[in-house]
Amino acid sequence: MEVTHWVLHQGRCLGCGRWHKAPVPPEHVTGYGPRLSALMAELAGTYGNGRRMVQTFCSSVLGIPVSLGAIQKVIDRVTLAIDPYYMLIATQARQARVGYIDETPWYGENALEWLWVMASEQVAFYMIHPRRSKEAFFDLIEDWSGLLVSDGYGVYQNWVNDRQTCLAHLIRTARGLAARPQPELAACGAWALVELQRLCQMAKAPPTGGEWQAWYARLCKLIRQYHDRSDDAGRFARRLLREMDSLWVFLSHHGVEPTNNRSEGALRFGVLWRKRSLGTASDKGNRWVERILSLKETCRLRAASTYHVLVDAVSSLFYGQQPDLAWLE
Repeated sequence: MEVTHWVLHQGRCLGCGRWHKAPVPPEHVTGYGPRLSALMAELAGTYGNGRRMVQTFCSSVLGIPVSLGAIQKVIDRVTLAIDPYYMLIATQARQARVGYIDETPWYGENALEWLWVMASEQVAFYMIHPRRSKEAFFDLIEDWSGLLVSDGYGVYQNWVNDRQTCLAHLIRTARGLAARPQPELAACGAWALVELQRLCQMAKAPPTGGEWQAWYARLCKLIRQYHDRSDDAGRFARRLLREMDSLWVFLSHHGVEPTNNRSEGALRFGVLWRKRSLGTASDKGNRWVERILSLKETCRLRAASTYHVLVDAVSSLFYGQQPDLAWLE
């Protein structure tokens, strides 16, 4: 830790007679420098620790007593400092050719909200919205019109462009059916499980023409056999029929994954944060979560150090400069 002691000159003006005191340089006026501010943000955001945990760490490890209010002020400054990164991440996510989108419940101010994520190979953009709806979906994507990879939520099924449905969701449903005690339901689930797993494996080993025709024939037979049933097997067969055009989009578009694991993995840390803290209590808290999660996951995707990015962001804020965004471009 480096502590700089400022001795400020004070004197009376000979012209007006008032007392004047020299100001502290702008980069030191907050009391906490860029590196300590970035460390607090790293502990609170990147690792999801509560304010008291950050306070305990600063006191025990660094020997710096700091109040909870001071920690919150630092986090507020960091939220402002990383806003340029957040805006650029949002722009890049909405310009990606392929978008992996998912959402999960989020608790805010004693009300149910939703944490949305739009991920690509290079960035992950998060947004907290009051609703899980078509309106929220379009607030997330704005004018994006790329290839969507998602689960079977109805809003996604109405996507007008190409869409790859998540095979992992269908495989989990088939596995659940296969474990049912009723023989016919278990038979349907086991059959669907084998065929869907074989389809997923085609992402690594593309099928020959004959292999594809044989697989397609088996899937059609499965759907015909169970389509008219009124039980869970029939509902699953009808779901497969509805999703038919979205099952194998990854085979005809290079770089598209057969599952939505990319966005689900990006949401995992947000889910753990929600379980620890029970969400957020203000709009200011929502902005902090959106920005630090977007920066954290994007740094992970690009193998960049979140801490060094935070140091540069806070330093730029203190000096009134634009941060270095070249690594994001």
